[in-house]
Amino acid sequence: MIIPPYRIGPSQIAGAGKGLFLAAPVARGAVIIAPDNVHTVWPESRLRALPADSLEVQASVRWFEQWFSITPEWSDECYVNHAFKPTGLWHLGFIFALADLPADTEVTSDYRLLLGDGENPGFVCSQTGQPIIGLPWQLSLQTSARQLLGLFERS
Repeated sequence: MIIPPYRIGPSQIAGAGKGLFLAAPVARGAVIIAPDNVHTVWPESRLRALPADSLEVQASVRWFEQWFSITPEWSDECYVNHAFKPTGLWHLGFIFALADLPADTEVTSDYRLLLGDGENPGFVCSQTGQPIIGLPWQLSLQTSARQLLGLFERS
């Protein structure tokens, strides 16, 4: 579920198609997206037994450890595009604002945090040309947990 008001429009990222844009400002650390109606969770081994272009594989994201949520309904959350310097932090299915974000900011996330260990989505980052490869679970969790903690530490 997308918490703040938003709109879908042409992405500012070359080749990304559509993007999800904030229609109102969002404060640093605020939840932008929260999981809701998670009705299908599969182990990665079951998911990897399917062809890479199957609906289930295309509609999956790592939720925790080797468990993936499958959302073939393609809600508007699917318009969050990848960036190595994202505006949002993916952490266990939530996306938090990484800074105070003004209205019209495109919501992006680092896909390496939501892909499986070593998973390659089959495209590179259009901004950097670098491959996007899923981080090992422990590194993914450590990375997102540290970033999340940093959002709430006092300076």
